[in-house]
Amino acid sequence: MKILIVEDEPLIAEDIAEILQKNEFIVTNIAYSKEFALSELSTNLPDMALLDINLNNKMDGIEIAQIIQANYQIPFIFITSYSDKNTLEKAKLTEPSGYIVKPFNEASLCSSIEIAYYNHTQKSKRHFPELNLVKLNANLTDKISDREFDLLKLIYEGKTNKQIAETLFISGNTVKKHINNIYLKLNTISRATTLVKLRESMSV
Repeated sequence: MKILIVEDEPLIAEDIAEILQKNEFIVTNIAYSKEFALSELSTNLPDMALLDINLNNKMDGIEIAQIIQANYQIPFIFITSYSDKNTLEKAKLTEPSGYIVKPFNEASLCSSIEIAYYNHTQKSKRHFPELNLVKLNANLTDKISDREFDLLKLIYEGKTNKQIAETLFISGNTVKKHINNIYLKLNTISRATTLVKLRESMSV
């Protein structure tokens, strides 16, 4: 899973990045400002964003969340030092997938990410038809194999690489290899862009 970190305190940002990488998430970038975050979203769409609410003494995290909600439809989690009623009310309006109050630990961060991504995928999936291999391959030059389709269905369900490996009884490296092949065939770069491509293919 590719994750964008939006955090203006370098030490905290690096701590988050270290935790994510240790748990086999991919950090697409660390954005220290609203402008950098919006640029990353438009050019290198992640599967999820972790947003600090207060960036450079402004509540830019809320504005970034509103833009994600309106334009990108990826899950996002607020990571913040603020838990006052006013901040919570503003945050709730953006419909975040999670809200983590600093300080946090590795277990709570990783479990929040997995649950948030799974719930977001399940919610989104209700609005789209089930995957169909024949329909999917109809417009592809390099066809998706049956085994790759097994992985795609699990990605569509919001499963992590580890969960996919356990379900299909294959290694994590094999999962990564299959996913990279799928990205090449679909001309996508992340789970988020893959899900968009799948939904477009099934809706035709």
